Amino acid sequence: MFLASCERILDDLDGTEMAIASGRDTPVGTLNLNLPAAFGRKHIMPVLLRLTSRHRHLDLSVMFTERTVSVIDEGVDLAVRIGTLGNDSDLTVKRLGTQRLLICASPGYVAEHGAPTAAEELTQRDCIIGWRRIPRPVWLLRNTAGASIPHEVNVRHEFSDGEALVQAVLAGEGLCQLPTWLIGDELATGALVPVLDQFAGAEMPIHAVWPSSRYLQPRLRIVIDALADAAQEPGSGFHL
Repeated sequence: MFLASCERILDDLDGTEMAIASGRDTPVGTLNLNLPAAFGRKHIMPVLLRLTSRHRHLDLSVMFTERTVSVIDEGVDLAVRIGTLGNDSDLTVKRLGTQRLLICASPGYVAEHGAPTAAEELTQRDCIIGWRRIPRPVWLLRNTAGASIPHEVNVRHEFSDGEALVQAVLAGEGLCQLPTWLIGDELATGALVPVLDQFAGAEMPIHAVWPSSRYLQPRLRIVIDALADAAQEPGSGFHL
């Protein structure tokens, strides 16, 4: 941990010296990022690669994981997190957007097992879930008042990757609650169909987080600004 901390300090110094030597606020050095796997690949990597094509001295070290890492302890410069954040005074937070959730199945599954008509059926159906952040497997359902409430489900499969979840649902392995940004094409073609529409629309926030004590090096600031700008673009995956 001490070695990693010293390496980050030296890297920050190198970046500061290069910016001073160039006479401008230039993004240089390596930025360590932690991104949710499917969302990071689909919606964040294009933004990052556009930046690195313009700034040849900006380097990236990216970890894709659904695990909530310790930004401070693991030396992460910037993380993107989906879901409710805890109270952490060591982190600075910027809201980027919101993902909308719905429950879906393949037409083959519906033909064989029928579509569920009540939320209570989720405790008897085969459900496919993502990486479990809490002990009880739950999905967020929107009630008649518009609030998102957790509802326990029966788990058949559990996958830590969004694309693996989609593949399992397409194969007719069960029901799954997925964000609309991930399955837009499958919904448009009818490869997946929504079920329990009366409970659809629960939302989860999307945030960028970084250490509060960290000086905003140009490489960090430019990435935060680029993500914030991308999130406001029409059709952005940050607001589907």
